[in-house]
Amino acid sequence: MKAMGKTRRLMALVTGGAALAAALVAPGAHAAEGAQGTEAKTASQEAAVRGLLPGWKLTDTGTESRFRGLAAVSRTTAWVAGSKGTVLRTSDGGRTWRDVSPPGAAELELRDIEAFDGRRAVALAIGEGEASRVLRTEDGGATWTESFRNTDPRAFFNCLTFFDSRHGLAAGDPVDGKFRVLSTADGGRSWRVLPDAGMPAALPGEAGFAASGQCLVSSGVKDVWLTTGGAETARVLHSRDRGLTWTASASTLPAGDPARGVFAVAFRDRAHGVAVGGDYRADQASPEAAAVTGDGGRSWRQSATPPPAYRSGVAWLPYSRTAALAVGPTGTDLTLDGGRTWRTVDTGSYDTVDCTPDLGCWAAGEKGRVARLGF
Repeated sequence: MKAMGKTRRLMALVTGGAALAAALVAPGAHAAEGAQGTEAKTASQEAAVRGLLPGWKLTDTGTESRFRGLAAVSRTTAWVAGSKGTVLRTSDGGRTWRDVSPPGAAELELRDIEAFDGRRAVALAIGEGEASRVLRTEDGGATWTESFRNTDPRAFFNCLTFFDSRHGLAAGDPVDGKFRVLSTADGGRSWRVLPDAGMPAALPGEAGFAASGQCLVSSGVKDVWLTTGGAETARVLHSRDRGLTWTASASTLPAGDPARGVFAVAFRDRAHGVAVGGDYRADQASPEAAAVTGDGGRSWRQSATPPPAYRSGVAWLPYSRTAALAVGPTGTDLTLDGGRTWRTVDTGSYDTVDCTPDLGCWAAGEKGRVARLGF
């Protein structure tokens, strides 16, 4: 019965996605059918869009913490990490949340968390010097171990990613002109600073953004991408060997200011990715704040219809080669054509988004907001 239920959900996602894609075709494409045909087609499209657009279902977390760290394990299990050292975990789809915050962490800003299952997770605290730390749990958050504490006052770490349950990286802002990267080969129990000989020089003012835990993402067993901002050009750096050597590519996203750049990327395989960002200041416009790549990040193309405002998180929908979600403080946008065009589907505030193979998508953000996606 469980297998049949999953199959039905998969079929619903595929069928719904195809119908939604058809519904979002521009009415002008049918102009040759005549005014009456166009009006009927438009009405049909609008009805289909209303019936098929995904929506977030808020859960009650019982806290006002801002959650920029999110690790979706499944439709039922997820972790969030945020301000005041707060970590929550659910195992029942968000109906209840358990506070599993590390003891004595109230002064820490937890901006990223990576989870392998409902018991094992690794969280990153950000900040200058010793404020940047890595914490690890193996018992669902009942106990935590500090596995790394930054002792270099010049370093500031932003994001984590794991290739598998053992190998992972953490990335920080430039030190001595190059981005600093940590590596682990034992699931986060120990970390070492990688040599920077294979890292391109940082641009003046260039840094990373600890906004969603998605400034460092991996795909497969060796590929990883690092996003930047703050300089005259917003870039995406790519490594094919788990962070030993990197190449840098210019993006099309807004740049030229410390508040602008690429805030998040998501790759559905080694080649196809989407990037989002812009200017995080609420009073500043963020045009052209999304881009796509089909060559692993060597080149980026501006989205023809980007999200209407700054977006800090992005994730591919499960079992889709073309559908993805982007989130930010002013809303959620959906693409059904691989990032070329985006349509706003929700106006709630979220900072980060993550999806799982069993059709579970989660979003988290300010004031304790955590939601699960429903169609």
